[in-house]
Amino acid sequence: MSLPDATEALIRRLPKVELHLHIEGTLEPEMVFEKAAKHGVSLAYPSIEALRAAYDFRDLQSFLDIYYAGCDVLRDEQDFYDLCWAYLERAHADNVVHVEIFFDPQTHTARGIPYATVHQGLRRALADGRERLGISSAMILCFLRHLSEEDAFRTLDEAKPFVTDLAGVGLDSGERGNPPSKFERVFAAARALGLAAVAHAGEEGPAAYIREALDRLQVVRIDHGVRCDEDPALVKELAARRMPLTVCPLSNVKLCVYQRMEDHNLARLLAEGVCVTVNSDDPAYFGGYIGDNYRAIAQALPLGAPDLMALARNAVEAAWLPAERKAQLIAEIDRAR
Repeated sequence: MSLPDATEALIRRLPKVELHLHIEGTLEPEMVFEKAAKHGVSLAYPSIEALRAAYDFRDLQSFLDIYYAGCDVLRDEQDFYDLCWAYLERAHADNVVHVEIFFDPQTHTARGIPYATVHQGLRRALADGRERLGISSAMILCFLRHLSEEDAFRTLDEAKPFVTDLAGVGLDSGERGNPPSKFERVFAAARALGLAAVAHAGEEGPAAYIREALDRLQVVRIDHGVRCDEDPALVKELAARRMPLTVCPLSNVKLCVYQRMEDHNLARLLAEGVCVTVNSDDPAYFGGYIGDNYRAIAQALPLGAPDLMALARNAVEAAWLPAERKAQLIAEIDRAR
């Protein structure tokens, strides 16, 4: 069933800010095969179609297994540039005007790829995105929570020569058995370098992980956070604090956090005053970029045009942008009605 023409037109017009986007998660199967051929990497799948068919995930870990394997084709600075530039072109088509990208250096340094190779390729693409597409951006270095605190500290040290390029640090990968408190000291060290903090919490992990991220890591945004409704007092606190949740609806369904989009709590959280935002997470794997996520929730949930505009405004509110730029974007959203 297609959306009403007016809703589709509004979604296309809305200026969008994306705050939960793993750049490695934009690696489309076509680029996997292209880069594998370039570097002579042997793949486990015989064709692009076979690889895409493997994107049938049971849970977060089943996704991560194929995600990390796919990253093996990224070897040199141009690969990281090409990856990021392909995302920016796709984002531009969705009227994304600002993006704050996650990247996972440990996924690459563990394979012998220098941190500088990853960082410089992404930085160069983001600079071109600003100049050629008008997309402003920020870089968020994510620590892999299934690895050790020691490994995270080593990664932070490797990033220090480039720290002025970074806006913040994040925490991603498998939540189970890896609470935010495991990285409390690393996040304190990052804050000492002037970096803001965000963390994945309350996706497959419990609502208690959201509280840990707030209290122990002192995050300014919660990535995912949909399991907050296990704790009604937490929902009220999030609403009172206007603590942003960077929600990824298609991802949540693809990874079986919800069985159907109709079951998602996004509309309910928005109605309760939580600063919910819409994002695409790992769009190459989860069946849609940010515009597709807006369409999916508009079709499945009780959300009208004012709600879609509120979600877009929330993302601007939550972004790391100057007040003047925020005011400009809010005015553009208001004109999109």
